[in-house]
Amino acid sequence: MVKYFSNSTDIKSTWDHVVSAFWQRYPNPFSTHVLTEDVVYREVTADHRLFSRRLLMKTNRLPRWAEHIFPSGMSRSVYIVEDSIVDPINRSLTTFTWNLNHTTLMSVEERCVFQDSQEQPATTQLKREAWISSNVYGFSRPIQEFGLARFKSNQVKAMKGLEYALSNLQGEAPQRPLRDSVKDASEKAKEAAKSLASAAAAAPQKPQQYV
Repeated sequence: MVKYFSNSTDIKSTWDHVVSAFWQRYPNPFSTHVLTEDVVYREVTADHRLFSRRLLMKTNRLPRWAEHIFPSGMSRSVYIVEDSIVDPINRSLTTFTWNLNHTTLMSVEERCVFQDSQEQPATTQLKREAWISSNVYGFSRPIQEFGLARFKSNQVKAMKGLEYALSNLQGEAPQRPLRDSVKDASEKAKEAAKSLASAAAAAPQKPQQYV
């Protein structure tokens, strides 16, 4: 089984500004967990689209319940591949990201489409989708629930980071962090973590076959 997430939102900014802000969104105060970003490949295709592949490294702090299950030497860094295609003719930016390591514990794949709105001027439509899976024996379902809750929390922060980059790009004073909305999403992640901790305590531990 795979947990699926999808939502859509309207960004009150032109598509050109959104694309520019996308490339300049790190660093920002909402994404301090993103440590590095590197372009590993880039080309302009025959149909005039810009394809890029980037490698990002992020911290992956384990929740307290997981520290009692997984090896203490387990890496806390996650390597993320981000593919993106900028289509200036159709005025769309499509991104696809996935993690390279810790895929047995949890695999997260995300697809975003930033599309210039035809109905609303100076507006960019964003559709975000995510697929979350886990192959840990006996814990896959609660881990997926926790992963979904954490993803929802992180995507709120990602939007705030993009808005921060947009405000800088447009020469405006950065908006004050909207901590309330981020806090609400984080609380949901904590609730899912508590449920998973209960499941971990009740289930027998298996050998470290999931490492």
